[in-house]
Amino acid sequence: MIRSEHASPTPPDDSYLRSLVDATADAVAAAEPLGSPHEGADPATRDAVGAGIRALTADLVGLSQDLHAHPEEGFAEHRSVRALGDLLRKHGHEVTIGAGGLDTALVASTPGSGPHIAVLSEYDALPGLGHGCGHNVICTAGAGGFLGAAAVAERLGGRVSLIGTPAEEGGGGKETLARAGVFDDVDAVVMLHPFSHDIAMHPFLGRRQLEMVFHGVGAHASAQPFMGRNALDAAVAAYQGVAALRQHLPSSDRVHGVFTDGGARPNVVPERAALLFYLRSAQPDTLRDLAERVSAIARGAAEMTGCGVELLWDAQPAYLPIRFNTTLAGRWSVHQVDAGRKPLPPGIVPEFLTGSTDLGNLSYRMPAIHPMIAIAGPTTALHTKEFAAAAGSPDGDRAVVDGALGLALTAVDYLADAKLRAAVHEEFEASGGALDVPAFFD
Repeated sequence: MIRSEHASPTPPDDSYLRSLVDATADAVAAAEPLGSPHEGADPATRDAVGAGIRALTADLVGLSQDLHAHPEEGFAEHRSVRALGDLLRKHGHEVTIGAGGLDTALVASTPGSGPHIAVLSEYDALPGLGHGCGHNVICTAGAGGFLGAAAVAERLGGRVSLIGTPAEEGGGGKETLARAGVFDDVDAVVMLHPFSHDIAMHPFLGRRQLEMVFHGVGAHASAQPFMGRNALDAAVAAYQGVAALRQHLPSSDRVHGVFTDGGARPNVVPERAALLFYLRSAQPDTLRDLAERVSAIARGAAEMTGCGVELLWDAQPAYLPIRFNTTLAGRWSVHQVDAGRKPLPPGIVPEFLTGSTDLGNLSYRMPAIHPMIAIAGPTTALHTKEFAAAAGSPDGDRAVVDGALGLALTAVDYLADAKLRAAVHEEFEASGGALDVPAFFD
């Protein structure tokens, strides 16, 4: 066997990343956190919530560490959801596991009527990386936020729920639950996400999945190549067409893909080839336009090679970008400042350092926030082994407690302050109101 002497890849130069970090540091130092003109809950209620969160610290950190040590992938989070349910039952709450037809979804709610806000928990992990997106922090901060708010919700004349949403990492659990009616009586939702910075509002892109399947005509690649129609040629042309498209896209758009089928043997003209692309964009309308442009490339590649093509969209639900609710995010920011953090306003950390989340789908149905909470340094990216380590570190534990307090107090503000609540929904309506999410890409 002949071995190459150059089998290792060239490490990427990190000059650009370092320049971003340096520029961001200056902007962070000069930035002012979001504020809020609203009063929220009264001081006695806030103090009671804070005392409740402090009493929960050991339980919350213990659950976060347990989830971190036992990661489970989307729709298979059976141990994780049981552990979350056990914590809620320990503190006196009834729990339903299997909500909305998903085995690993969870719902717990306080009794009563009136305004209804839900705190969300995610607990799925990544293949090979464990909690490289920090969902153990998301889950337990959400649990603490619910427990803290639940202790006072009924006397404030409202309700709070914890909704455990499976399979955020590509599976679209929140969209599935929404279509099953789990959020039908919910007025607003709050959750957080760990990150390299504290940010009150950070954009997440909409995302669609597209599988291009090209159908050709098989033939002997040497004896009768002229009798074939090469599906791999069509797939390569499509891949190159998408590469050429990138220079003409908005700076916020992302398209990335892989070959999933390129034929079986070199001496047979491939009669089938396939690609899987993720398409991301910052607005619903621009995501729809991007989908149309990539579809045209696939059809053109098929035409030029004499092949057929199937375009298979969204094996899992499409994700919409997040629609901010500045009014609700302002209350989160106030409480995080009180906890010793500095949640940044939008535009300080480069907004292209982002991904996608199915929380976006809910944000077009009801007011929502998805603030970021720092657990790692500015060069540590999501979906890496380094971020997974941070999610189980003391900084991750601190984020669980600070995040639980912020979520609980934001939820309590929403229930307690009618003027704040009205402003939250006025902003949502001014942004376009509720969208028919399932029909948007039809």
